[in-house]
Amino acid sequence: MGLRVLLIEDDETIAEPLTEGLGHFGLTVDHVATGADGLRGPYNDVVLLDLGLPDMDGIDVCRGIRQVSDVPIVILSARGEEADRVLGLELGADDYLAKPFSVRELVARVRAVTRRTQRTQQPFPETPGTSNSPAAPGTSEPPPPYEAAPSPTYEPAPALSYDPPATPSYDPAPDPPHDPGPLVVDRRTRQVWVGDSPVPLTPKEFDLLALLSEDPGAVYSRQQILDRVWDPHYDGPTKTLDVHVAALRRKLGHPAWIRTLRGVGFRLAVHTGPNAPQVASP
Repeated sequence: MGLRVLLIEDDETIAEPLTEGLGHFGLTVDHVATGADGLRGPYNDVVLLDLGLPDMDGIDVCRGIRQVSDVPIVILSARGEEADRVLGLELGADDYLAKPFSVRELVARVRAVTRRTQRTQQPFPETPGTSNSPAAPGTSEPPPPYEAAPSPTYEPAPALSYDPPATPSYDPAPDPPHDPGPLVVDRRTRQVWVGDSPVPLTPKEFDLLALLSEDPGAVYSRQQILDRVWDPHYDGPTKTLDVHVAALRRKLGHPAWIRTLRGVGFRLAVHTGPNAPQVASP
């Protein structure tokens, strides 16, 4: 095939055999382990994107890539619920493959999305010596051909970076490119601001943010959050929590507000530098 793939996957036990397997089918793989590195690009011919990244939600990475590029995106994720698949596809992914999957199936899907992309980019062929253009009125000659519209250009993806602390944290995420101001969660009026900007939230999103803001920096397990924000006897899909976290990150304006401890839970960021988020209470 000669395709070059960007694989955004933090789990080395998945990335290494996947890279080797794709290589057997003639694909060249560039591997990065964080969303920030994935956003920097280059995106190559196809992006294979895991949703459970350590520094930001893969949904935010999908959105960021789609804002600047039409590169085909195939989401690879253990999140197999319908809500996750729909959200990923609505944000611009071209396909969604739930783990576990076979390399052969993945290669088939990669071929399918690249064929669709190439088909939309190629002009309709003309038979030599003929023209599909109608003749200009009163003449036997066809009208002059239209000039093709110039291809759209895109600005390169913004480089999201941060200066790591002396002691690496377990969930590094890039700080906002500018100081967004304090995050204010008013439980009395159920209102939220980032700096001077109000942030409209659904009732469940507010309850989730209010819980995390009770003790900024403290890690709340997934079960703790489900018990307190949903119901102690909640038996629905646990990935609904990930969908709400992704929505909160988007509405707050940057994924660094809510950090992930993979396999454990989430915490609200605290002020650790000149550009890091600050949490305040009215």
